[in-house]
Amino acid sequence: MKGNKIHNMDCVEGMKLLDNESVDLVVTSPPYDNLRTYNGFKFDFESTAKELYRVIKQGGVIAWIVGDQTKNGSESGTSFRQALYFKELGLNLHDTMIYAKENYVPLTHNRYEQQFEYMFILSKGKPKTFNPFKRANKHYGALTKGTLRELDGGLRAKNTKGSVKKESIKPNIWWYSIGKSKSSKDNVAYQHPAIFPEQLVSDHIVSWSNENDLILDPFMGSGTTAKMCLLLNRNFIGFEISKEYCAIANKRIDVLQRQQKLF
Repeated sequence: MKGNKIHNMDCVEGMKLLDNESVDLVVTSPPYDNLRTYNGFKFDFESTAKELYRVIKQGGVIAWIVGDQTKNGSESGTSFRQALYFKELGLNLHDTMIYAKENYVPLTHNRYEQQFEYMFILSKGKPKTFNPFKRANKHYGALTKGTLRELDGGLRAKNTKGSVKKESIKPNIWWYSIGKSKSSKDNVAYQHPAIFPEQLVSDHIVSWSNENDLILDPFMGSGTTAKMCLLLNRNFIGFEISKEYCAIANKRIDVLQRQQKLF
């Protein structure tokens, strides 16, 4: 199957054409319950999950970004069931990350405002690639101190011979501004009802893959994963069942692909 292309087809049928353990990383956000209509298309989660498990390499990672519908006062819990099903297939739930929205839309209801979505990081064995983003430590160079809690509930002093490192890995809650001109500068992208923030996709691609790796997005939507792969020197393959959304995605990546052919 041709790479660096978005294929207008059902993702399960498309993934059946891929070799076993041929994909380094999956970055995707499937339809969330019934929160969007997506031109009337639905997807078979279990069949999708089985194919993802088959095509991901040993040591490969799936970044599965999802949220839950609230109906009759109760969240669906679909996201948790999906994560547990991936575990049943044999994947590790390597991390449960949070995609937090700095400029969430306030709603009128009797609970706290909904500001985040889940980012389940699933791996086939130990991730073979981790390029972590780091942050500067305020107390760099100071002696480490404090206590640690033992299994029996007792406390012991930390090893104070060491000192605070210059940097440490950033936390697993990632904050993004979303909406027009924030998620993307591409006006055509907003013809899709639910686009990825480009920076979020870029951050996952950098974290879990290396240059020239193959990245899959089975729900390509507006094409953000493809665009970020081109900018970060990764190969991609994508599936999108909606012809309308394929056209949006291709408009975004055609310019980049032409530029890369020139240079």
